[in-house]
Amino acid sequence: MVPSAALPSLRPMLATPGPLPAAGEEDEWAFEVKWDGARCLAEAPGDGTLRLVTRAGNDATATYPELAPLGERLRGRPAVLDGEVVVLDAAGRPDFGLLQRRMGVTGRRRAATLAGEYPVHLVLFDVLHLDGQAPAALPYVERRTVLAGLGLDDGPHWSVPAYVAGHARATWEATLDAGFEGVVAKRLTSRYVSGVRSSEWRKTKHLVTLDVVIGGWTEGRGGLSGLPGAVLAGLDEPGGLRYVGSVGSGLSGRERRELAGYLEVVRRDTPPFVNPVDVPGAHWAEPRLVAEITFSGWTSADRLRQPTWHRLRPDLTRLD
Repeated sequence: MVPSAALPSLRPMLATPGPLPAAGEEDEWAFEVKWDGARCLAEAPGDGTLRLVTRAGNDATATYPELAPLGERLRGRPAVLDGEVVVLDAAGRPDFGLLQRRMGVTGRRRAATLAGEYPVHLVLFDVLHLDGQAPAALPYVERRTVLAGLGLDDGPHWSVPAYVAGHARATWEATLDAGFEGVVAKRLTSRYVSGVRSSEWRKTKHLVTLDVVIGGWTEGRGGLSGLPGAVLAGLDEPGGLRYVGSVGSGLSGRERRELAGYLEVVRRDTPPFVNPVDVPGAHWAEPRLVAEITFSGWTSADRLRQPTWHRLRPDLTRLD
């Protein structure tokens, strides 16, 4: 029996939002599909078990029981792998709405039931630790060679999709036509730096999106009385949470009702923002909930221009 190994504590390396590399530079970059899911590190100590850790550092092992066999596949190969948990629709495209039905469920029986109804798939795209070594220090292309050598491209609930070197525009058009969220460009020479948002990785979405922290809400009118008409959005900065505008467009009735319940739990008496909020009748909330929005740019007052609600991001909920 191979003893389990102590694995290093690592966090995902993050990409910087930005445009695709220029045509004259694209040969220096690899291009991957940007998956519409939840980032996750898979920690396999080599004894047949597996631990899943979200980007926020939460243990999601019990939430996705169908991924447990990956630990057995890595028996004798202590490893930390990076990937994205997704739920695929009938056309093979990630559906974040379906994935949301799986998030946060820790009860064994309920998680098993949902695994049968909405099975997840773990898309693996990097290796940080293997057999006591640190592939994270290797260039991207060498890490991908190591990852490919693990033979994990035929799992029932996981795979290792290929990348494309160069051909940025072709990859962009292909992902757009296929209905994927966008493209992640990674410099071929880039090392993996735990917990860092690096310009060596760029994410370019087919929609202009932003993750914002919800610090409050305003009540709707008419049929929306008692429900959030809009949420008050902020961005984390070194000086604290900065208010950047209110977002109400795009919220469905179901989402407003769900938000009302969540915001009641995290309500507070004072604003969490470090700058003034020029919204009358505001209700305040602890800055725990994170939402993804789309918007067209910034106003001269550093407020969101034409913001539209996209979705709540339970995988980025701040627990402390």
